[in-house]
Amino acid sequence: MKTLSMLEFRRNARLVIEAVQRGECLILTYRGKPVARLEPVRPEATAIPEDDPLFRIEDYAVDGAGGRLPNDEIDRLIYGE
Repeated sequence: MKTLSMLEFRRNARLVIEAVQRGECLILTYRGKPVARLEPVRPEATAIPEDDPLFRIEDYAVDGAGGRLPNDEIDRLIYGE
């Protein structure tokens, strides 16, 4: 991982940001000591995509005319038989 001093960062901030946007990770140093890591922002790994069946789990858990669906019925609806 490339290191970068505060002075270099201040002088070349735009170029540094462009490098990070391309996927580079950099260590920022202050007086020769590492103080920060600059890296691209990544999407949260915990986000559930909308096409995931679990995204719609609440649709199956709501009381209907026959009451709540049992867990095995919810599994069948989400994952198929």
